[in-house]
Amino acid sequence: MNFLAHIYLSNDEDLVTIGNFMADGIKGKQYLNYQEDIQRGILLHRWIDSYTDSHAIVKQSTKRLHHKYGHYSGVIVDILYDHFLAKHWLNYHKTPLETYIQDFYQLLQDKHELLTPRIQKMMIPMMKQNWLLSYASLDGIETVLYNMNIRIKNRVPMDEATEDLKEHYEAFGKEFETFFKELRAFAKVKLEELTI
Repeated sequence: MNFLAHIYLSNDEDLVTIGNFMADGIKGKQYLNYQEDIQRGILLHRWIDSYTDSHAIVKQSTKRLHHKYGHYSGVIVDILYDHFLAKHWLNYHKTPLETYIQDFYQLLQDKHELLTPRIQKMMIPMMKQNWLLSYASLDGIETVLYNMNIRIKNRVPMDEATEDLKEHYEAFGKEFETFFKELRAFAKVKLEELTI
């Protein structure tokens, strides 16, 4: 899953959210250098990624893209799934998406000293360009994929995946909805286990 889903699945717990959000840059046992609730967020992130990568529905979504984008199809599906989460946000959370995102950006500012240097650097363009809110629109997804394409030095035309999304919009949407229901239940159990 991508940024918005990881933030959402942290159950509105501030330090778990911080850990979950910055977990990609924390390898191996480095998570032990952080306070307990941040550790929980990092471990939750890892469980979410493992569950997502091995799930049959996600594999179905990535298979649709694999011939064109190879192993980057998983990254693309993560972004497309965040689109459906953002678009149908009020089905999952009572707080409007724009307010929820602004609260998250405020959390990043308030806990700046706890963030990894990579996240401290990344949060500036993220907030300025409002990446998370942009997921809700097709234009926003196109911009995200275009920027990803630059990061991977045009190895595959990721920016073209918006056309694949449009072509298979209903299928991707149904796959997300079914998968996310299962992922929410899984993440809830894992977070409870990590609390014990």
